[in-house]
Amino acid sequence: MVFAISITIIVLFVMWGMIAPEHLAAVTDTLFGFSIDTFGWFYLMATFGFLLFALYLAFSRFGKIKLGRDEDKPEYSTLTWFAMLFSAGMGIGLVFWGVGEPLSHYTAPPEGAAPASTEAGRLALRYSFFHWGLHPWAIYTIIALALAYFQFRKGYKGLISAAFVPLLGDKAHGPIGKLIDVLAIIATAFGVATSLGFGTVQISGGLNYVFGTTNTVAFQIGIVCVLTVLYLVSATSGLDKGIKILSNTNLTLAFLLMLFVLLVGPTSFILDTLTTTLGGYLQNITQMSLRLAPLSDSEWIGSWTLFYWAWWIAWAPFVGTFIARVSKGRTVREFIFGVLLVPSALSFVWFSVFGGTALKFELFDKFPVADAVKNDVTTSLFITLGHLPLGTIISVLALLLIITFFVTSADSATFVLGMLSSDGALNPTARMKITWGVMQSLIAVVLLMSGGLQGLQTASIIAALPFAVIMVLMCVSLLKAFGAEDKQRRKIERERQKKLQSLLESHT
Repeated sequence: MVFAISITIIVLFVMWGMIAPEHLAAVTDTLFGFSIDTFGWFYLMATFGFLLFALYLAFSRFGKIKLGRDEDKPEYSTLTWFAMLFSAGMGIGLVFWGVGEPLSHYTAPPEGAAPASTEAGRLALRYSFFHWGLHPWAIYTIIALALAYFQFRKGYKGLISAAFVPLLGDKAHGPIGKLIDVLAIIATAFGVATSLGFGTVQISGGLNYVFGTTNTVAFQIGIVCVLTVLYLVSATSGLDKGIKILSNTNLTLAFLLMLFVLLVGPTSFILDTLTTTLGGYLQNITQMSLRLAPLSDSEWIGSWTLFYWAWWIAWAPFVGTFIARVSKGRTVREFIFGVLLVPSALSFVWFSVFGGTALKFELFDKFPVADAVKNDVTTSLFITLGHLPLGTIISVLALLLIITFFVTSADSATFVLGMLSSDGALNPTARMKITWGVMQSLIAVVLLMSGGLQGLQTASIIAALPFAVIMVLMCVSLLKAFGAEDKQRRKIERERQKKLQSLLESHT
């Protein structure tokens, strides 16, 4: 039933985007604007609350609880685990926005800073850290932790609705639970399909910039077809082969690219920028977390911070389900520190290396890289790399990285959609994964042809509002379950102590 309802709704939306893309965009923009204007405060409070809640759990007595049976060991090595969650979480986004976002904030900065100024550059990197650091990974941490705990510790199905058994009881398996699962599938399918579309546009733009290929819709559709074959081959080969190998490849390529730019680019400037920006980020994290600025640049906050928080929440069912699936056997404390801190640290270094290099070129070397963002943000990374030695070769490496991240994200999403629409099966059938893989690509192709990608992306973000409420309730459910387990553990410990005491007394 969940699969049928989800597919029906998705197909209807795709037909809407194909037949009347302008109408879809107009309606979804209106709904999104209403949700941001009316509930912007809720997005900020909820996201900051998720971060505080995750940190509380990590340092609490619940941190020793294992996501699985007490004797379970992690399925994947720590490095492979980091690679898999990082690739699925936001790998392709970092490549796309590593240069584009800092330069966007540099030309149109927040907090009333003068555009194209030193202060604008400082704020540009700080807010890039903010949008891609602890907050989004806290969102992923909460939903992934709940899913992993109830799935591997309690033996429930791998469904979003299963996390609500402590609150809803048997109702979690009824219509309310089905509604939660349908919402998760729709948000995942819409978000991934639009990301595949935008990823295709960036690959096409990069190929055009580096090799001079055509940048037409027909060429982009050809890219989608080739990449669909690649990620379906990977998806049908299973977690231990396809996604694992690709994730490790992604991390290796990303590290090599970042290391090259760090060593060949303005190394001292990058390291100084990382240190200074990290200090400013940690010093101002509370103020940025709760900043709405209704009397000044509320439009900037709506377009960037609130947009991002809604986007991460919309992606949370997909990323959270996948992270949960590969995290069996780790303790709550290990899981939270791993998911929250390591990818955030990698994001900070990434933005410092690529965004810092671009800002150095713009501010001090007078290379007009900021104009690339205004003209075509998909080429900003390649223009920046072009100012470095071996720029063409490194641009090809960047293109390869984008492609592998693209394939891994689509592969992971296919796996998750198969799980969610197969009653939580840990290893969905190849037929189910192929069905969703082809469906994702068809959605992307149809919307590339009709120009409806933006409307569908906004539609997926609208689903973030009810899902944010679901995540708040998920925190309550998780805390209730942890409390019950801790109470039971202490009860068993007291009984054990009584028996031991009784034995000692009888012996004496």
